[in-house]
Amino acid sequence: MTMQVWLGLLLTIAAGVLAGTIVWPAKLMRQLKYEHWGLISSLLGLLILPWVAALLLCPDAIGGYASLPGEVWVKALLFSTAWGVANILVTFCWMRIGVALAVGLLTGIGLPIGVLVPMLFKGSGLFQDAPDLNSPAGCIILVAVAIMLAGVLVKTLAGHGREQVIARPGGFTAGLVMACVAGVLQVGLAFSFVYTQGPIMAAMKQRGASALGANMATWSVCLLGGGLLNVLFPALLMVRNRSWRVLFASGRELGLAVIIAITFTAFVVLMGAGNLLLGALGASVGFGVYQTVQLGGAVGLGFASGEWRGVHGRPRQQMYAAVALLVVAVIIMVCARSIAG
Repeated sequence: MTMQVWLGLLLTIAAGVLAGTIVWPAKLMRQLKYEHWGLISSLLGLLILPWVAALLLCPDAIGGYASLPGEVWVKALLFSTAWGVANILVTFCWMRIGVALAVGLLTGIGLPIGVLVPMLFKGSGLFQDAPDLNSPAGCIILVAVAIMLAGVLVKTLAGHGREQVIARPGGFTAGLVMACVAGVLQVGLAFSFVYTQGPIMAAMKQRGASALGANMATWSVCLLGGGLLNVLFPALLMVRNRSWRVLFASGRELGLAVIIAITFTAFVVLMGAGNLLLGALGASVGFGVYQTVQLGGAVGLGFASGEWRGVHGRPRQQMYAAVALLVVAVIIMVCARSIAG
């Protein structure tokens, strides 16, 4: 593989690590609840930072946006809004089934969708040249997806075993259903990029934008629908709970919310750049690698935060086996990228 591909893999892995550990600041908060830190982090990380960066880095960004066909905006908004719904659902899944299991289910359900769909329905830009599923690379990726699904099944069993030990209030089944729905919808974040980045980046580069600037301009559009939804929802919660006064109760915790925002902006930029460097298969291989690394980060965060304290025996062994299966699947997927050329 070329240096460009290796760099793409490294950036994608870095994005997965950041995404998998993004919620750690929330675990340190005592006064701010989801409605507070969710509002701050979403407003800053999903809307303000991407748009400010795009306007600063892209000459005539407004003209570039104005030149985009209406269908580009529609695709980006629909996919982004679907992801925004998933983002809200998974917040409640954390409370019901824990971070490790919730992110595991999201990853397992989203992985086959995010990996296979761009090979069936080609994306925009360089992703238009992705190989078909019946190609040599496609067949190898199908094997990798099958192993990933096996890993998710084992991980779900591990999470269920853990629930029987800790007896988390709120019910395993309700959290499981929400996680499954969120798993389907959460691919909207990747699809908003895959299916719109071509015309957006082309419009910005025609006006003198760098690759980084065009990347930021793309994400500012791709995050818009989900960003608005993830700002509106916590704002409504604060109105219902009459908890606006708590928003500025702790400067330290406000700072932690800002860290979440910056981390989010960083990981989407890295993910986009990594996928593009991976070439035509970047939409599929990039998504698979990113999601699996995200899962590993979430599992590590779950263990580090005490979610598995007091849980021994089969559930832990199943969790370790699940992670091993997912790692093997990623290695196979990287091999598929190598074969594709």
